[in-house]
Amino acid sequence: MKMMDKQVNKNVELHKRRERAVPRAPYNISQVYVDKARGAKVQDVEGKEYIDFAGGIGIQNIGHNHPKVVAAIKEQVDQFIHPCFHVAPYESYITLAERLNALTPGDFAKKTILLNSGAEAVENAIKIARKFTGKSGVISFDRAYHGRTLLTMSLTSKVKPYKHGFGPFANNTYKLPYPYYYRKDSFLSNEEYDDRLVEQFNHFLMLEASPDEIGAIIMEPVQGEGGFIVPSKRFVQGIKRVCEENNILFIADEIQTGFCRTGKLFAMENFDIAPDLTTLSKSIAGGMPLSAVTGRADVMDAAEIGQLGGTFGGSPVACAAGNAVLDVIKEEHLVDKSRVLGEKMMKLLQEMKERHDVIGDVRGLGSMCAIEIIEAEDFKQPNPGLTTTILQACWDKGLMTLKAGTYGNVLRFLPPVVIADEDLERGLAIVDEAITENK
Repeated sequence: MKMMDKQVNKNVELHKRRERAVPRAPYNISQVYVDKARGAKVQDVEGKEYIDFAGGIGIQNIGHNHPKVVAAIKEQVDQFIHPCFHVAPYESYITLAERLNALTPGDFAKKTILLNSGAEAVENAIKIARKFTGKSGVISFDRAYHGRTLLTMSLTSKVKPYKHGFGPFANNTYKLPYPYYYRKDSFLSNEEYDDRLVEQFNHFLMLEASPDEIGAIIMEPVQGEGGFIVPSKRFVQGIKRVCEENNILFIADEIQTGFCRTGKLFAMENFDIAPDLTTLSKSIAGGMPLSAVTGRADVMDAAEIGQLGGTFGGSPVACAAGNAVLDVIKEEHLVDKSRVLGEKMMKLLQEMKERHDVIGDVRGLGSMCAIEIIEAEDFKQPNPGLTTTILQACWDKGLMTLKAGTYGNVLRFLPPVVIADEDLERGLAIVDEAITENK
């Protein structure tokens, strides 16, 4: 019997249980079940070790189980777990709100509400914007991803898998084009392309919806699920300028880009933009469920008492983790480390591109980097099949990574900022090997 037990693959057995007990809709990128994680390394239940280039889809910027975060969580659990902020408030919520108010872009008075998830942050940001402006219209962008709730699905661009069969969606939501420099018309310069897209915003306000109907626009500073598309400063500032001219609030969705991922504490700093409202989550609390909306104090105070909140929003345990995360980022100089990490990644990925004609584009901002996989014989033709094959080969070789993009042909890399150089280099070498063996 003992000999038979040793032959049982725990990942396989757990996945069989998962299929019996859990609906199929919550997707799994792999059938690897985690047993331990620390820093940029993950170990599965079979004892196999992986280098983590996924970071829980960007929630582990400071690394798995950072000792300072773990200690803060344990200390808070010993004191109290959750009296509910609406019933009996506590200092850690206020402290974290104060710190986010001070750290997010914008030289103006700010306030913060703490919530549970990124989608919940986006929902509340839209509620706040509508309340402040008295205007219900909301604009997002093509290829955008903002969540899986009814309103955030309405703002999300990709139909399958996110929206298919779930309609009707929230009304008064609109889409504008977002730059994709790799796939723009070749006769346009990047500057001409940006100007054309910004001008389309002006045309939209003349032809599709009046400015007195549009309360807010929401933008990812770097599109995540859309394929790690990085806009120019010219484009982002142009969109912000049109918003200011038409009394439209600018909401920055920093859920994946925040907390030093892009070489700045917040991605909007790369564009010299101070959003009216900012949504935050993912790496805010080292893996604990927490999100926030931070913004102009006058805007945040538009909602009346009782109109915003939720039972578990700003959990004391999550707040303890969030405050510890901010301490770690400062003490370990992780903003600077993210910038240096990104430079190393982009250099190695560019060298990889020179060796493989199936890599059509290398792009990124800070340590938020990606490669786009194409058909070698057909320039720029997306190759989602090869991308999936490369992805699986990476996992087989001990590298956790993800894909993204409208066509499913982008490999995206979100390693913890604390990753060791040797792990970074080995991880990228695995990507190189996977491409070499399968192209």
